[in-house]
Amino acid sequence: MLFERKIYKELLAWKEEAHGEKALLIEGARRIGKSTIVEEFGKREYRSYLLIDFTIASSFVKNAFHNYLNDLDTFWMLIQSEYHTELFPRESLVIFDEIQKFPKAREAIKYLVKDGRYDFLETGSLISIHENVKDINIPSEERDIRMYPMDFEEFAAALGESQLLRYIRSCFEKRIAPDEHMHQKAGLLFREYILVGGMPKAVSKYLENGKSFRAADAEKRDILMTYRNDIGKIEVPYRTKVLSIFDQIPAFLSQHEKRVRLKSVGGGEGIDYEETFFWLSDSMIVNECFNSTDPNIGLSLNEDRTYIKCYLCDTGLLISHTFDESQLAEENLYLKILKNRLSVNKGMFFENVVAQCLSANGHKLYYYNHYSEELHRNDMEMDFLIAEGSKISGKLSAIEVKSSKNYTTTSLTAFLKQYGRKRIENAYVIHPKTYKEEDGITYLPAYMAFCL
Repeated sequence: MLFERKIYKELLAWKEEAHGEKALLIEGARRIGKSTIVEEFGKREYRSYLLIDFTIASSFVKNAFHNYLNDLDTFWMLIQSEYHTELFPRESLVIFDEIQKFPKAREAIKYLVKDGRYDFLETGSLISIHENVKDINIPSEERDIRMYPMDFEEFAAALGESQLLRYIRSCFEKRIAPDEHMHQKAGLLFREYILVGGMPKAVSKYLENGKSFRAADAEKRDILMTYRNDIGKIEVPYRTKVLSIFDQIPAFLSQHEKRVRLKSVGGGEGIDYEETFFWLSDSMIVNECFNSTDPNIGLSLNEDRTYIKCYLCDTGLLISHTFDESQLAEENLYLKILKNRLSVNKGMFFENVVAQCLSANGHKLYYYNHYSEELHRNDMEMDFLIAEGSKISGKLSAIEVKSSKNYTTTSLTAFLKQYGRKRIENAYVIHPKTYKEEDGITYLPAYMAFCL
């Protein structure tokens, strides 16, 4: 199934603005739909297109990059002949798929763009990993954007519920509570999104099999295995550590504080595990969240990397990563989560999906905690800090995530008291109940997280 993806508008904007003077590199985790969307773009927007998948490209094609870049007439004659595709100057698109598999092609972008015949799109994951860039010069003729799993709006569109989310966004902008029926409907749709996730093939399997969670789960487990296989190809010194972190993500998120002290993971040295988390982040398998020691505009200026929170890139994948198949089937966990009756720590899934929503909207993730010497524990923690209004006001927004209907806002209240409105633009509690505003705090139903 082909789904509507927001990134398509970015591709159109690039085509209009770049005029062939910049290639566009799309980075993203494996299996999120990069190849599908760029090929569809080539079909719709160009007279012809040619896709070179470097996972399977022949030695003939690779040799052309080594031997004929100084003779581009011959180079393009060979490429067109190999792929039985005619290219037309300024009317054709060339796609380099899985570019990290053949860094030489990425380096060649400099000469191919300068030549000016065609437009160029590149897709890849693990783009910045050392072994993929160590022998090449990164071309300045390249612009890069990030692609994520389907967000909640894209998921809703796939299920024919775009109108519902337009209504929800309208309520957010007007700062009013949705109609109760629409609130219940949006909450159910959001829990579907948590369970199925945004990996396009899993969504396809879900819909093609009559909204079967089992069919979606089987596909998600295949994707998780793909990630494990990718980890298995890492150079030996880091392979075991990356796999260990990947396997422990559900355990990290199930902890009360959810953060990891890098030097304590597996008893290893901090720098090694910093590199390990970098690999997972660069692959976009995870969304990292760093500690900000001084919540203020320019969060990165006060970034402490001693501690880190590590969220899986897709919450549907997290569900399958957390429970084995027999648990899901025997205990009917999908139905319990759908009906909001899960007894285990559902907070980890709520927090992960909020991290996913924020990342998809372009936010770099930060959290804040304060350690009390008197109490010998953290007495204040904000799940997320974002620069939501910073371009205008220079202020931050603080977010607490609550998965239960019964909770307190002690930490958020203390945080606002300490830092005040000179720093904090908005204070949000994301919770299962409906929208309301009270005592300077905005309470958002979880399904409104995509609006931030």
